[in-house]
Amino acid sequence: MLGEFRRRRVLVPYGGNGAALTVETSGARWLLVFTDEAALARYVRARGEGDRNWRYRAVWGAAVLDAGVPAVAGTGLPCGVLVDAGDGERGLVLPPVVGIVPEGVAVDGPDMGALGGSGTGTRTRDVLDMDSGVETG
Repeated sequence: MLGEFRRRRVLVPYGGNGAALTVETSGARWLLVFTDEAALARYVRARGEGDRNWRYRAVWGAAVLDAGVPAVAGTGLPCGVLVDAGDGERGLVLPPVVGIVPEGVAVDGPDMGALGGSGTGTRTRDVLDMDSGVETG
């Protein structure tokens, strides 16, 4: 499944500040990504926010893992990826561990104590800005 995710184009919603949307829980930050517009729409409706436009970028899953995760982890918390959040069994959790995210930002990696200071200074928006956003409605 990981290889398939890396080779797939996914949708990364972003907020008004241009940063990819994340959620924080259990001491980690999670990038939200969706496999298609229908999955994103289900998430939006579940949040009760179907009346506003959601902007997103279509990017390769590999870019999310290799560049987006380290950019978010550079803010001081480990970062994983939630694919199709809110879709129950259809969803996928990619935790911040070696073999999924880069070793330098994995919670079980050799540099796990450096998460707060090892960020590249690159903003998530810059890393994931591969396509212009499209409004959903």
